[in-house]
Amino acid sequence: MLYTMQISTRKRDEMRDITREVSSKVSQSGIQEGIAIVYCPHTTAGIAINENADPDVKHDVLMRLDEVYPWEHPKYRHMEGNTASHLKSITTGPSQTIIIQDGRLLLGRWQGIYFCEFDGPRQREYMIKIMQG
Repeated sequence: MLYTMQISTRKRDEMRDITREVSSKVSQSGIQEGIAIVYCPHTTAGIAINENADPDVKHDVLMRLDEVYPWEHPKYRHMEGNTASHLKSITTGPSQTIIIQDGRLLLGRWQGIYFCEFDGPRQREYMIKIMQG
């Protein structure tokens, strides 16, 4: 089963918790044992799994990515001016794979799934592929 999800981002850099949406699609699929792949088809956004209990984690991650990949740098050459967003998306990666066990995502106690926007605000999409096995 493949689901295409729409998401509206509100800031240039943000991490949006999509755990509930992914969990809902797993429940809807009826699959008890398998995997869910969450994939982002954009070159300036990504998918990450990290702590979702303390909102300061999102702040700290985005702050540090901004320090490592500043929006402006004198040696950037990409004509669109969004080189930092490409570098950040390479760092987070385009997808995450989560095990499904007993009909639920097998995430750690504090883990959540995030859509990571690095060139917003934009209308985006991400895909959820659910496979039995």
